[in-house]
Amino acid sequence: MDTLAQGLLDEQKRVRELIIQYRDPILNGAGNLAAVFMEKALQEADKAVMSGDLSLMMIAFKNLKEFSD
Repeated sequence: MDTLAQGLLDEQKRVRELIIQYRDPILNGAGNLAAVFMEKALQEADKAVMSGDLSLMMIAFKNLKEFSD
């Protein structure tokens, strides 16, 4: 990871891709709750990036890292 900002953007992309997997119709809704939590974390990450607040960006990065494939 070169910078916190780049790392956070990479994590946002990764989690957005995870949401697609969790919302797969084959799962018959089993991943919907997790996807909701991911979407909330992405909203918080977006706010952190827009504010430029490094402490919020670090928290957002940590929260996104917790979602596994």
